[in-house]
Amino acid sequence: MELENLTKIYPGNSTPSVDSVNMEIAAGEMVILVGPSGCGKSTTLRMINRLIEPSSGRIRIGGEDVTDIDPVKLRRKVGYAIQSSGLFPHMTVAENIALVPKMIGWSKSKVKDRVEEMLDLVGLDAREFHGRYPRQLSGGQQQRVGVARALAADPPVLLMDEPFGAVDPITRDHLQDELIRLQHELHKTIVFVTHDFDEAIKLGDRIAVLREQSHIAQFDTPEAILTNPADDFVSGFVGAGAALKRLNLTRVRDVEIADFPTVGVDDPLQTIFDRLRSESTNELLMLDRRGRPYKWLRRGDLMRAKGSLARAGTLVHDHVTRDATLRDALEAVLTDSGGRVAVTGRRGEYIGVVDMETLMNSVHEMLEADRLAAMEHRHELEEIRAPQTRHAQEGLFTEPGAPKEPS
Repeated sequence: MELENLTKIYPGNSTPSVDSVNMEIAAGEMVILVGPSGCGKSTTLRMINRLIEPSSGRIRIGGEDVTDIDPVKLRRKVGYAIQSSGLFPHMTVAENIALVPKMIGWSKSKVKDRVEEMLDLVGLDAREFHGRYPRQLSGGQQQRVGVARALAADPPVLLMDEPFGAVDPITRDHLQDELIRLQHELHKTIVFVTHDFDEAIKLGDRIAVLREQSHIAQFDTPEAILTNPADDFVSGFVGAGAALKRLNLTRVRDVEIADFPTVGVDDPLQTIFDRLRSESTNELLMLDRRGRPYKWLRRGDLMRAKGSLARAGTLVHDHVTRDATLRDALEAVLTDSGGRVAVTGRRGEYIGVVDMETLMNSVHEMLEADRLAAMEHRHELEEIRAPQTRHAQEGLFTEPGAPKEPS
């Protein structure tokens, strides 16, 4: 995708809301537009699918100039997900997802199969959610359906305008992880607007930090922006704790996920005791009938169970997926008295655990890599400056007009 001198001037205003944005986005890349309120990031996004008509400039998608084609046809080729999902309240989940495929003439059987495929893709059971209305869904479920609808016609480009801004922080983390997982599977070209820099770091392949009128202050990878902000404006946007923010750049799948002894919720009490005796641990993880983390069971819990596990153990309140960041994992570990967090798969099924020692080792490795990179950068600067300094010193000791010694 290419944006060339993209500009928007509203009638009656002499100052552009968006002024000559130039940007190239590679196929399959997720680019985040981040900046202060009113900087024009949402306006820039909406000009791409021409919900807002540009005053001037060009938009090319896959090499095709879409500035002059029918905007309705364009929007059917570009997925669009917004805050609060934007679902039609009088339509069922299935009808919402099927909307664009029906408009572009897909057959009934193809549409039906696609609806089930998309619900499965975003982690919702088609049998359970197919006939529900948006009001019967939680905020997080609505956002999942909104993403499914945006992807239903298999568009090459997906635009997302603060899609997770209206949900609670825990749900937001899970939705971000889900988007990362989807992107690994689908490789869409995504332009995502947010005002949350932590969200930008977690999601983006590259981040465009925007000033007023969508002027680009820096357009680079999250690592480059965190370690080498272009100026004071970008530094201010990054804020304090850049080293801690780097935890958002590494995923749980990139560190060691350890095994942990498990039992099933229907296992007899004696089997659980036998498992404890055979393991070099005082704790087990109980899984529910679908293989999902359910309870942490300690030896003392079992001694007090007196034949029943109904009230024994501690419910698993938090877990992370393989696509969660190390920061997500660290927060979960810090709130757990056992110093570990369960890692789950796409359907919530148990995969393993990550503990505090693993996370701290990863943090130390990251900080050491930063330190070595900073030393190398300083060394490169010194090599660049050394000849300049030597030449300047030679000039001080050479009389004006006198011939210089051959080097």
